[in-house]
Amino acid sequence: MKKAIIFDMDGTLVDSSITIANAINSVRQKLSLPPMEEKEILDKVNDPHLNPARYFYESEHFTPEHEQWFSEYYTQNHEKELRLYEGIAQLLQRLKKRGFKLALATNAYRNSTLQSLKHLEITDLFDSVVCFDDVKRGKPNPAMLIKVLEDLHVTKEEALFIGDGERDMLAAKAAGIDYIMVNWGFSEYTQDVIETIEALEKAILEA
Repeated sequence: MKKAIIFDMDGTLVDSSITIANAINSVRQKLSLPPMEEKEILDKVNDPHLNPARYFYESEHFTPEHEQWFSEYYTQNHEKELRLYEGIAQLLQRLKKRGFKLALATNAYRNSTLQSLKHLEITDLFDSVVCFDDVKRGKPNPAMLIKVLEDLHVTKEEALFIGDGERDMLAAKAAGIDYIMVNWGFSEYTQDVIETIEALEKAILEA
């Protein structure tokens, strides 16, 4: 049995599709860029083959202004736009009662992540939260997952990572951590995926 369960956030635990799309378009507006369609944003947000700063903001790197503007939108709108996927809170609570260490590894910024977790009332369930600005490179680079292992004092063999996109899968592979793909987020897969909370809990307990 595994000792630590690491979760991606957006598209795995949290349905943040509207907030992400609107926040990106809010930043684009401040950069005098035209808005993008929500579907295009969500199709590309987990694409490991593109530079998201360049694709969304026509910049080689995310800047402090990008982070500030994105976080401002989150602060002003997360209470009306964010929600946990049905059954996630109960799943986390059951895993915690079974003695698992729980962690979050997200490409979101720390400020907006902590605001989201507080609003959703699940902050205290996590033993480690690692965000985009906590490491030099976000997923698909494995640095985020490696930091979680260090935080929790577990080996890669004792951990399991759960995500909803190719960036998550590649990060897990690079870190040498077992991975489960769920299919209720922003991406649509047809093979080797988990479709329900019940199936995910069973897979975790059997891992």
